[in-house]
Amino acid sequence: MNLTYKICSPLVAVAIVAVLALIGSTFLQPALAERADPATSAPRYDVVETQAHNLIATDNNSNTLYFYTIDRDKDVGSPMKLRGTIDLNQVGKETIQPKKAD
Repeated sequence: MNLTYKICSPLVAVAIVAVLALIGSTFLQPALAERADPATSAPRYDVVETQAHNLIATDNNSNTLYFYTIDRDKDVGSPMKLRGTIDLNQVGKETIQPKKAD
């Protein structure tokens, strides 16, 4: 056997294995895991708007919009109180009636 055959033979074998591994890896893609309940993957609450004296947020599970604000003539940083809610399932109707908080 000559020196060229002794050097090239292992290199050819390594190249063939590398090409087969590359081809195999392109066809064998791992499966993506999915969550059991896609509804739970979204955040529960979204803040629509906020300022130092008010907060408008939605509850994505109950489709409800909440409006909080501080009392009139109170300083910023005072506790916010729930002023009313709106059922977002009514969106698209001619009129929507907000519910006043108790």
